[in-house]
Amino acid sequence: MDKVLYGNIKMTSRLLVEGSINTIDLINLSLKKAVENKKYNPFITVTQSEALQHSEDSCKRYISKGAKSELDGIPIAIKDNFCTRNIRTTCASKMLENFIPTYNATVCQRLFDAGAVLIGKTNLDQFAMGSGTVDSIYGPTKNVWIGNLKEGFYISGGSSGGSAVAVATGTCFAAIGSDTGGSTRNPASYCGVVGLKPTYGLVSRLGLIPLVNSMDVPGILTRTVDDCVIVLNTIAGFDPKDSTSVNRPFKKIRLPPANKLSIKNLKIGIPLEYHCDSLSSEVLDTWNDIAQLLEKEGAIVKKVSMPHTQYSIVCYSILNQCEVSSNMARYDGIEFGFRANEESSTEKLYAETRKIGFNEVVRNRIIAGNYFLLSRNYDKYFTKAMKVRRLIANDFDNVWNEVQMLLTPTTLGDAPLYKDFISKNNRDQCALQDYCTQPVNMAGVPAVSIPIKLSQKGLPLSLQLIGRNFSEPMLLALAKYIENIVQFPHFVNKF
Repeated sequence: MDKVLYGNIKMTSRLLVEGSINTIDLINLSLKKAVENKKYNPFITVTQSEALQHSEDSCKRYISKGAKSELDGIPIAIKDNFCTRNIRTTCASKMLENFIPTYNATVCQRLFDAGAVLIGKTNLDQFAMGSGTVDSIYGPTKNVWIGNLKEGFYISGGSSGGSAVAVATGTCFAAIGSDTGGSTRNPASYCGVVGLKPTYGLVSRLGLIPLVNSMDVPGILTRTVDDCVIVLNTIAGFDPKDSTSVNRPFKKIRLPPANKLSIKNLKIGIPLEYHCDSLSSEVLDTWNDIAQLLEKEGAIVKKVSMPHTQYSIVCYSILNQCEVSSNMARYDGIEFGFRANEESSTEKLYAETRKIGFNEVVRNRIIAGNYFLLSRNYDKYFTKAMKVRRLIANDFDNVWNEVQMLLTPTTLGDAPLYKDFISKNNRDQCALQDYCTQPVNMAGVPAVSIPIKLSQKGLPLSLQLIGRNFSEPMLLALAKYIENIVQFPHFVNKF
């Protein structure tokens, strides 16, 4: 039974239909693993009572041959910045430490409607502002890949590190993250799992507590590409309650078996600008090896240029902080969330609440964003950044005239040690960690990170595929093709 959690959704669903296993035992096993893996700190809240109740409901459906979908009875996890009805949603912050939403985010509701069982809410950097899952009030999430560890531990990546670890440990089959500058793909890369950032607007943002409204996207973390497709098919599609949701029919993706896939004459681009000074030799070698492999398999691989990539991090930093300053204004201690014990004036209540409720990273981004949005600075910073964002998006529009997909690194190296990671400030780490992932969010296009092999330290090395808007079928087909060839060694050198 223990091996079931290390399988895939389709196989497990078949076993449930056959009656070889039942959802009650499956969920109990998942909850047991959540306890066993507590040392890695992937969860903020384990939803044991809800999971057990829903497993019983699911079991009854299977007995009556009325399973809702392939996800019925399947254990999942959700990042703790998605609203879940009657279950606290903290954003790993003091500000929302005791916040209990009255509704489910659309992504969550669609998963629950399909019968998926929530195991828990996962850890993250506070308000998703980070790339390591180290800035949570509940402590850092530790990477389960121990590598040749002699001191400390490796980071899980962020800000969806808890979701990545929950999947990597086999505690659940899939987890939802969020992706604003790489926050799903970065931890997927470091933890050796698949991480999908869908096209902006394909998946509803309703109920995702916002960081940067114009870039935030719900992400998916799974161990296999096929599992990722099953989850995407469940959560994608128009949501009339979300103004950023794209009003177009979503056709469910059906990937053929790996041995039936072909990449003959598929045009794949290698962006020159992603080869930066900080790129490790191991990632570069992995990138070159896979490019050569794809060419050998019949793809047309060529170098392409995306000249504005070098300005992307600075541009993103400004726009991120501007939107953060706006979004964080709602946390004033009046309507909901933490409220400081200050009664002398409304202004002092605001100030004290925000001083205690936010960590230094959040406060600094608010202050910087307010500075950029001052009337005397608006054109110099915000307007100019928006113009540069347009140029970055144009780079992607133009490159699709030459190629159908892009192949890039996801991260510049394998997971760093926690002690080394925290030696640099949040801003510098995000600039480094998000170099390859963040331009995608500026343009709104889809991308997926897939694990390739282990580094010399025994840690995962991953690559990223990028496609044009709504090219998820082709993107995930190519990801599955690569996955089948490389046969990444899940559950090796861990725990």
